[in-house]
Amino acid sequence: MSHSGDCVILGQIEAADIRYGRRRSLLVSVSDNTGKLILRFFHFNQSQQRALTRGSWIQCFGETRRGSHCFEMVHPEYRVFPSEPNPNVESSLTAVYSTTEGIGPTLIRKLVDQALVSELPHIEELLPREIQQQFNLIPLTDAIINTHKPSPDSDTTALIEGIHPAQQRLALEELLSHHLALSQLRHRREVAIAPAFFRDSHSWAKLIKNLGFSLTNAQKRVIREIFDDISGSSPGLRLVQGDVGSGKTVVASAAALLAIDNGYQVALMAPTELLAEQHRLTFTRWLEPLGVTVQWLTGKLGAVERREAIKNIASGGANITIGTHALFQSDVVFHRLGLIIVDEQHRFGVDQRMALRNKTSHTNSANEEQNHTHLVPHQLIMSATPIPRSLAMIFYADLDVSSIDELPPGRKPVKTIVLPNTRRGEVALRIRRICEGGQQVYWVCPLIDESDKLQAQAATETCKELRTQLPSLRIELIHGRLKTREKERIMSAFSQGDLDVLVATTVIEVGVDVPNANLMIIENAERLGLAQLHQLRGRVGRGAEKASCVLMYQPPLGKLAKERLSIMRDTNDGFKIAQQDLEQRGPGELLGTRQTGLQQMQVADLSRDKHLLPTIEKIARILIATYPESIDPIIDRWIKNKEQYANV
Repeated sequence: MSHSGDCVILGQIEAADIRYGRRRSLLVSVSDNTGKLILRFFHFNQSQQRALTRGSWIQCFGETRRGSHCFEMVHPEYRVFPSEPNPNVESSLTAVYSTTEGIGPTLIRKLVDQALVSELPHIEELLPREIQQQFNLIPLTDAIINTHKPSPDSDTTALIEGIHPAQQRLALEELLSHHLALSQLRHRREVAIAPAFFRDSHSWAKLIKNLGFSLTNAQKRVIREIFDDISGSSPGLRLVQGDVGSGKTVVASAAALLAIDNGYQVALMAPTELLAEQHRLTFTRWLEPLGVTVQWLTGKLGAVERREAIKNIASGGANITIGTHALFQSDVVFHRLGLIIVDEQHRFGVDQRMALRNKTSHTNSANEEQNHTHLVPHQLIMSATPIPRSLAMIFYADLDVSSIDELPPGRKPVKTIVLPNTRRGEVALRIRRICEGGQQVYWVCPLIDESDKLQAQAATETCKELRTQLPSLRIELIHGRLKTREKERIMSAFSQGDLDVLVATTVIEVGVDVPNANLMIIENAERLGLAQLHQLRGRVGRGAEKASCVLMYQPPLGKLAKERLSIMRDTNDGFKIAQQDLEQRGPGELLGTRQTGLQQMQVADLSRDKHLLPTIEKIARILIATYPESIDPIIDRWIKNKEQYANV
């Protein structure tokens, strides 16, 4: 044996001894006619130790690495034989599966073998022969066999990387199923009826004059696209994605005013109370002078306030209702709901968005009642997490996508600095200088554990520490466990410049807009993903001054964390960051685990397999035109909860 790497070895056990040091370990010495190898086990039991006796033969698979005296394998997979076995025991390569507690690799392989024998004869080839030949696809049963039991001469590098033709055949069909499901969804939406709005909005024309700033060309273009959607009688379903600070809120207000001027109600749903509060303040400031009634509905309203709110919504007195998950509750019914705006929609599950869509009266006018028409509201979805094209083609194929790809004039890129937390003292001095110059600072305290309680504790400790270090500064604390009125008071004080430093958990990730805050410190930044770091950084640099973001980390840094922090330091481009986030963490992290009601991909990897997407689009077109009977079986094979998924 002359090199490191994954390999299979067959040899005889010379000795098996327990070594006591910093960690107890079982060392098994194995040799053949080419040399010696040490197997090292940190987790072992007595029966395992008894089985590894001198003179027995062992076949094992694992990664070899250079030890102090010879090559070693740590926790290899292995099989013990009483006498020397035939070295060509297996007719195929041995698959390595992810394991879970109580189910080891040997049991998993046994179960897979049983499943292949019992189920493979019943697996139907769903792609027509013409498509298989045109796109040079191997048969499905061959793909399954070669994925689980590849022949000994298979390209092991391709198998490990997931790019072997057998794996790619399975990935293609899985991605195709999602694409077809969303195509069906788009078709169902197009045949539904929505209220068609007249395009003229006198309220929007007034608001533009009162805003105090000019719209960017990108904002004007996206507003035109939205107006085109909602002036038609097919339900509009548009995703508006824009980098932090690109001005999505004013675009949403244009759509809301068009719906209100046409006599319909609007629901705006946000994932957190703080973001909902920000929207309420902004929309109240902009819309109430135009005679629009803004209704507030969250779970923390008192019983009397809540009854009044529900009555106002049901009677049609509330023109726009802004809230959180409270909008889903069964007693909330809209009189004439025409438009739903969902902010940061990847935070909501399918069932929640469905519940909101169905919260209007079955008929919206006497004419509609006569025709027994049930109108479906238009939907406008906003996201500050730009979606890479490969992701949009699979998860958002049913949506029309608009991008606000231009920042308002005067927005400067935020300078990002990466520091170890051993330099906290220097950071505190910098905070003092900045605040003495009249500017304000965010200090963000994230935790691995997402519980509000633990985040609140961490932020509380940091707040105490900063008050001790910086006694001359006005420092306050905000977190998810504070009462709504207390959060409002603190945010209002910070917005008006009555606080110097706001210590916060990640509740301030989206929606908070304080132009005078030009420094953000994010501690334990290595624990956050790229998209979340970018969202947080977007809270500063909203004024005319230069802004900075300090990413403070706990050394030592792992390889991925180091890459993430380097990317943040090198770019402010949200689309580049989203693409890197997809490559590093996969779509489940980028979209949020509850994003769609689809299960996570079983075989496909959207970053690795994006080259398949053009082929998938071509195959989908052929199936829709020529083989429509194949579509439902393909979707049913790969997607659970299809009916729920198709109704969003």
